[in-house]
Amino acid sequence: MKPPQANRFSQPSNLYFDRNFQIICAVSLVAVLGVSSVTPAFPALAQALKIAPQNIGLLVTVFTLPTLLLGPVIGVFADRLGRKKILIPALFLFAIAGAACAIAPNLSVLLVLRCLQGIGAAPLLSLSLTLIGDFYVGDQRATAMGYNSSISSVGTAIYPTLGGALAVWGWYYPFLLPLVAIPIGLLVILMLRNREQKSGRSLKAYLNNASRVLKNRQLLGLFIGSAANFMLLYGTYITYLPELINQSFNASAFAIGLILSSVSVSITLASSQLGRLTHKFPAPLLVRASFIFYAVALLIIPFVSSLWFLLIPTTLFGIGVGIGMPSIQTLLAELAPQEYLATVMAVNGSFFGLGQTLGPLITGVAFGVAGINGAFFTGVGLALVMLIVFRFCGCLGSSRLA
Repeated sequence: MKPPQANRFSQPSNLYFDRNFQIICAVSLVAVLGVSSVTPAFPALAQALKIAPQNIGLLVTVFTLPTLLLGPVIGVFADRLGRKKILIPALFLFAIAGAACAIAPNLSVLLVLRCLQGIGAAPLLSLSLTLIGDFYVGDQRATAMGYNSSISSVGTAIYPTLGGALAVWGWYYPFLLPLVAIPIGLLVILMLRNREQKSGRSLKAYLNNASRVLKNRQLLGLFIGSAANFMLLYGTYITYLPELINQSFNASAFAIGLILSSVSVSITLASSQLGRLTHKFPAPLLVRASFIFYAVALLIIPFVSSLWFLLIPTTLFGIGVGIGMPSIQTLLAELAPQEYLATVMAVNGSFFGLGQTLGPLITGVAFGVAGINGAFFTGVGLALVMLIVFRFCGCLGSSRLA
């Protein structure tokens, strides 16, 4: 299969005017909506539905579990049937199930609806990254990955603030925000112009070749890095930072949303410069540096004595996310053969889901054993372990697989 051709928007600054890129970014904005918009409401939700604080992470876990389980299946179907045939129904399911959470009468119903919404969310992020791999090549691909991450971070900045403001009126109002996925789905139907990558191989031959591709050690290292990123982001930062703020400072849901949003400013600034950074530093080095930022930020958080001083570690954490995640995504797009790009990205999505699922569970256990500070010290330990793994195992590379 021929490699993808460069998009006609050859200058990185013109990516913003590419309609396809705009739609891809809109899908990414929907992909990050499902958790970040509702976490500021978690303390009020826990009180209303009588949920123990250490169990609040289940609302994240059941949402992210489908991504873990369905990733490889999503990738195979997206490579063989086309991206849009998976993306469109996923957007509508995300919207309908997500909005239905607002009328859930109890925790059991809410968990079922969150799981259904998670099924809709499962393909969104991996397919948005796959589409970038389809449309762009070379430096433009790295720039597009960085811009997409930056724009997603703007959404991540807005959603907690918006969700916190809505939660002041009732814990259920933030759950209405997923309805925005319906017009995005219509845009994908009517305006996305992707040259669908469809495999001509038999399913058996495709799966045999895909399995050989996925056994590559370099890919495995990147997959592990993706899981660790999301364990730290969803386990310590998104799920339990609101609880720490509530316990230590008795802050309102709106204030919690503002603090959570602050991380996205540094994510946006760091990821928007990814194209320039990759000219000066190899992407594997940027991935390792991101875990240093994570460790320092999470180590500081338990010792902060003022609510607004939390802006210091959240800024450091955001820099880590901004340089680490898009660097991993760019390396994956460079390594993956085009015929298996959606499968590689979807398997990486499963590792997203693994991190999203294990993060709240592990930090929840740490919270139960050692209190809220234990959740953050556990995150520090994970960041240091990953730094050592990437430093000594030599599992990160950038040459395309055969």
